[in-house]
Amino acid sequence: MIPYPNIDPVFLRIGPLALRWYGLMYALSFMSAFFLIKVVAARKKLAIVPDAISDFIFYVAVGTILGGRLGYVFIYDPIFYLNHPSKVLAVWEGGMSFHGGLAGVVVAGALFCKKYRFSFYEMADVVVVSVPIGLGLGRIGNFINGELFGRPTNLPWCMVFPQGGDVCRHPSQLYQAGLEGALLFVILWFLSMRDLPGGILFWCFFLFYGLFRYLGEFFRQPDPQVGLLLGALTMGQILSLPMLMAGGFMAWRLYTSKDQRLN
Repeated sequence: MIPYPNIDPVFLRIGPLALRWYGLMYALSFMSAFFLIKVVAARKKLAIVPDAISDFIFYVAVGTILGGRLGYVFIYDPIFYLNHPSKVLAVWEGGMSFHGGLAGVVVAGALFCKKYRFSFYEMADVVVVSVPIGLGLGRIGNFINGELFGRPTNLPWCMVFPQGGDVCRHPSQLYQAGLEGALLFVILWFLSMRDLPGGILFWCFFLFYGLFRYLGEFFRQPDPQVGLLLGALTMGQILSLPMLMAGGFMAWRLYTSKDQRLN
């Protein structure tokens, strides 16, 4: 067993103001996205000025927060929020859905592309490379908060989380940070250096995120208000399977369409 570090979720207090690690992870995610978008856009010769990137980050931030929160409300705990409607926008109390946030980002990105007259795939292929950084940082934030911990295990690196009782558990937040963050970033960065048809990088994100999230959920404790569905699957796995399949199909279709054009 490895002792859980018990890091204070608040990293800085200024009078009544409490700055939390999880909020810092969001801020670092958007900052890293700004610089990575500039780098990848320059490599792919996408003409986008810094002011437009800043505007895009704003669109994405709004889409992430609104989509993530509403996704959690409607997917993971609709009964509770139906009975407590005043809690729907209480994001500071926790509860964000990645899949809802992704839907919000796609909608926000489409609106941005319409405003600036960018091709959706052209922009998406540039932006998607930065997403795993935010995902990895978010999982580290979950670990610091001691939330979204893993299932019970007796492996030597298991941890006892304060919110998880006296049971030793998988530090699944760190597994997911490695898969959905570090490994996914390496894959997308490598693919971004290749000359691929528009949209493939975007759909490869769906493919590999869906795969890594599906695998990671085997180690993560299911949400107590949802439990296991269809006998063995978590809600995260059920939502990730369509991503995996759609991503694989669309990436294959776009790639083979290129080959047909060349022939």
